[in-house]
Amino acid sequence: MIETIQTKIFADGADLDSILRLAADPLISGFTTNPTLMWKAGLTDYGDFALRLLERIRDKPISFEVFADTESEIRRQARLLASTGPNVYVKIPVTTTSGESMAPLVRELSEDGVQVNVTALFTTAQVELITAAVADGAPSCISVFAGRVADAGIDPLPIMQQSLRIMEAAPRAELIWASPREVLNLVQANAIGCDIITMTHDLLPKVKSLGKDLNLFSLETVQMFRRDAVAAGFSL
Repeated sequence: MIETIQTKIFADGADLDSILRLAADPLISGFTTNPTLMWKAGLTDYGDFALRLLERIRDKPISFEVFADTESEIRRQARLLASTGPNVYVKIPVTTTSGESMAPLVRELSEDGVQVNVTALFTTAQVELITAAVADGAPSCISVFAGRVADAGIDPLPIMQQSLRIMEAAPRAELIWASPREVLNLVQANAIGCDIITMTHDLLPKVKSLGKDLNLFSLETVQMFRRDAVAAGFSL
């Protein structure tokens, strides 16, 4: 079934060794990371992490995120990250922590040739604003956090479908289904024609279950419960 999937899969993580292993996997079309993932991975030197990846990965896009919170510093960090390689996309949050829109800066950077990945969008109004900002610029990505939308009890599919329609005004921009929670989200993204989905390193192995016979899946689950009970030495 994976052969029928047209949506590109970007691995989302910050473990250097895992990323380098995935770089050789034809299933993976690109990479994304963010400061939270890097912090959880124990990274302390952002620049060294980026350069070590770019030494090995030159043919697939990689998104590195700014971590500043003022327009001037976001601009400086964005231009610095963009200069590290032609396959770099700079992740810029849709707003600052105080809610100030970054759309004007996104427009400036995009029209100057910086490949941006605008992140943490949740609404179609935000998609409209950012689509207008990148419409005449460099290739770009717009990351809508569909998984977190679902966490709020809201079906993300209508938002993602409308986002695709809005983004027709920016033909060099691609829609990312961000923060998926399950492999079903890959199937959903593919069904609506979403360009990209990000998947964390713990979710990626589950992709091999696509199209699996449910009777076999059931039997394997029963076998797993039995195997783990024996390994634990349980008794009653």
